[in-house]
Amino acid sequence: MNELIKAIKDLCLEKGIDENVILDALEAALVAAYKKNYYKGKNDDPNVLVSIDRKTGEIHVYAQKEVVELVDDPREQISLEDARDISGEYNIGDIANVEVTPKDFGRMSAMTAKQVVTQRIREAERGIITNEHQEHSLGLVNGTIMLKEADKVFVRVEQYPDADAILPKREQPDGEEYAQGDSMRFYVSDVRSGYKGTQLILSRTHPGLVKKLFEKEVPEIEEGIVEIKGIAREGGSRTKIAVFSNDSDIDAQGACIGTKGMRVQAINDELRNEKIDIIKWSENPQEFITEALSPATVLSCELNEEDKSAKVKVPEHQLSLAIGKSGQNVRLAAKLTSWKIDISAGEE
Repeated sequence: MNELIKAIKDLCLEKGIDENVILDALEAALVAAYKKNYYKGKNDDPNVLVSIDRKTGEIHVYAQKEVVELVDDPREQISLEDARDISGEYNIGDIANVEVTPKDFGRMSAMTAKQVVTQRIREAERGIITNEHQEHSLGLVNGTIMLKEADKVFVRVEQYPDADAILPKREQPDGEEYAQGDSMRFYVSDVRSGYKGTQLILSRTHPGLVKKLFEKEVPEIEEGIVEIKGIAREGGSRTKIAVFSNDSDIDAQGACIGTKGMRVQAINDELRNEKIDIIKWSENPQEFITEALSPATVLSCELNEEDKSAKVKVPEHQLSLAIGKSGQNVRLAAKLTSWKIDISAGEE
């Protein structure tokens, strides 16, 4: 097997890329290289085909000419007699492939191949990553902190070691520290393509990070027994997650908490002690809002369907608990339920 074909096959096997993607691109690049080097300064722009034998790696250059009875333009036409010297199957009106491979074309091919293979491998990898992101969402990835700058952190992602991965400042929870060599999990919030290759934009604040962590830790979620209905999050501080099970024998909240709280504790550890409220989802808005304001006790909940607002009363001594520090508890509850919530103290 030709060294070029073997090298391409080995690379494509390693990267998980279709070798025809590389070979097709190489053929197109060799057409351009042939025209540039062998027709430089000439007015004619010949119809040229480059073919790489997929088994032997042999490269042939063909001028494509129309088969005619009388030749007016030898650059674009070939007589039927000459065409049939090449192949007896040619007829008038066919396009004949006339070999014009230069003697020194192998050296040029090797140089062109190196450039094309490098470029196309990068593009194909970028395409694979982008397609996975679009179709499945890359979601949760494992990463190691490589370098921290003032406004961003550079990360090596285990699943995609050849991609540049960055954790921007806006995706970093307040107060979270990053040291070189630290291993942690990230959510891929975006995939960008540029001339330098693929860039993964990572996040430690995205609600998707919490969702993916629960999917990893709670088998009932992966099996479809427990469903995550919604997540409201202020990264690094607090998350409210609404869960539900169609199976009356399954306690959705209990499944997420785990025996002795082990499941939620594992997620809590990964999120550096971010507070997590696991809420029981209900299709009844009053019940859902009541649950979402946990740990506060709700005395009453009046709904206004027109503007989707709720007036909620809680015991006076729990008013600050229901509202939360800087309004966080009621803010997250409103986000989780998609209802405007107005809280006031009521009589028990």
